[in-house]
Amino acid sequence: MSDMGKDIAEISENYSSSVHDENDDRTLFNRVKDSFKRQDLDISEETKLRSQNMTEYQRTNYLLAKQPYQKNLSQRHLTMIAIGGTLGTGLFIGIGWSLASGPGNLLIGFLLTGIAIFCVVQCAAEMSCQYPVSGSYASHVSRFVDPSWGFTVATNYCLSWAISFPSELIGCAMTISYWNNTVNPVVWVAIFWVFIVGLNLFGVRGFAETEYVLSIFKIIAIIIFIIIGIVLICGGGPNSQGYIGAKYWYDPGSFKKPVFKSLCNTFVSAAFSFGGTELVVLTAAESRKVESVSRAAKGTFWRVIIFYVSTVIIIGCLVPYNDERLLGGNSSEDITASPFVIALANTGSFGTRVSNFMNAVILIAVLSVCNSCVYAASRVIQSLGASGQLPSICGYVDRKGRPLFGIFVVALFGLLSFIVASNKVSEVFDWLFALCSISAMFIWFSICLSYLRYRWALKKQGRTPDEIAYKSMLGIWGAYLGALLSGLLIVGEVYVSLFPLGGSPNAEAFFQYCLSIPIMIVVYVVHKIYTRNWLPIVIPLSEVDLDTGLSHSDVEVMKHELEIQRAQIAAKPLYYRIYRFWC
Repeated sequence: MSDMGKDIAEISENYSSSVHDENDDRTLFNRVKDSFKRQDLDISEETKLRSQNMTEYQRTNYLLAKQPYQKNLSQRHLTMIAIGGTLGTGLFIGIGWSLASGPGNLLIGFLLTGIAIFCVVQCAAEMSCQYPVSGSYASHVSRFVDPSWGFTVATNYCLSWAISFPSELIGCAMTISYWNNTVNPVVWVAIFWVFIVGLNLFGVRGFAETEYVLSIFKIIAIIIFIIIGIVLICGGGPNSQGYIGAKYWYDPGSFKKPVFKSLCNTFVSAAFSFGGTELVVLTAAESRKVESVSRAAKGTFWRVIIFYVSTVIIIGCLVPYNDERLLGGNSSEDITASPFVIALANTGSFGTRVSNFMNAVILIAVLSVCNSCVYAASRVIQSLGASGQLPSICGYVDRKGRPLFGIFVVALFGLLSFIVASNKVSEVFDWLFALCSISAMFIWFSICLSYLRYRWALKKQGRTPDEIAYKSMLGIWGAYLGALLSGLLIVGEVYVSLFPLGGSPNAEAFFQYCLSIPIMIVVYVVHKIYTRNWLPIVIPLSEVDLDTGLSHSDVEVMKHELEIQRAQIAAKPLYYRIYRFWC
């Protein structure tokens, strides 16, 4: 390992201390005004000279590792973001479309997608703990696979979050209209737009504290729903319909025919529901300890088992898949199409009261996702600007560690939510989402591919996995499995797009599901033409940069610290060792 790692660590420490050396005698207004000024990197003359000897590829990796974000995220923030940060309309409303394919297909579809996302998050967590750079896995794809591929992943990922922002804002307005439809939804959209953008202007701490509180509410609500659901299934509760059990799994049945096509149909909403689970890994550059990211990533397992698998089983027992209300919604924001609301409304007056509670939970969940949209998209925009793949203004980070230009761009996207006043809102968003329809699955596959190439590069360059600070729970085989399942999910979605369930093949339906495929190809080719970087197609394993931006500057010290940590855990009781393995 070169001495550059030590130099970079020194620079980082000097920068962290210099941020707080401002004159505190200024007025509050001046302090706030100055906080929006650009924070430049504090790089010594020696390191500047050293950086001139870097290749453009190494220089980009270096700059991404040294972006002036504030490391304010603690373990509790990351744990809650990992477990409940992106539980939103995908789970609370979107699974209604999948349930219409049958509870058996719903369960299998969510299990396959859940296994894939757990593999993906573990891969992303290992790389982010090793290289906590701006843009995280989007930047890792450029680093370990190919810059053009990485640019395609980053722009697609950013676009999917940016488009989700106005959609979720409309979801907030529609949720409130469930109680009161006399107020123009544009009013609610405006209020929530100001609220969410304002939150993100408080910096990463504002985002994290909000997510922490909202995630607690969502987690408690889902646990309450699971308990109520079990009681209702067993025949308890007021206005009970008697013992329900697995009645709806037999009549109308577990699988809607044709079975395989119905199964593929669940992949769309399953990917939408799990989309954003990888968000916790994006926080690595702003976390106090990279170990926190690794531990938080383990929470994905519990999220899959408790909040998705358990929920879809209960939903499948309480709502028959042929219930017309599941497909009766006009859009993904239509609360009446939520199987949660349908399941509880079926129990009479008790259900009406509880469904109001669930509606409030859905509002909280949608607000949380809005918050995540601005955070995720703005960070990826900043990383593209910092790496030179977008104009340098996109890489603007102020003295409080806020990617201001990125937040501004996402806020502009949010203004699309004002088309809620139009009767064409559903049609418009159908085509906007078509721009990034397969993005989640494509990004998952790319994360696994970049992880595999990272591990292959270690082996090719004669280095060992002992250099890795925090390894994936599933290792390299988890990456193979994640890539395989992500690829199968893409194939399944393309298949159901070509041959839609209950309809005949048509170009409009296909492009609404798969328009992102030709767009990604065009983005990739245009980037190749612009950079003139046609060969090699991917970065040779022998040339992959494994040193720049490491989270640890001395491998031997890192190994010693890990040995001490393992010894401390081994000395604890069995229950604690089990807890630390899974959490």
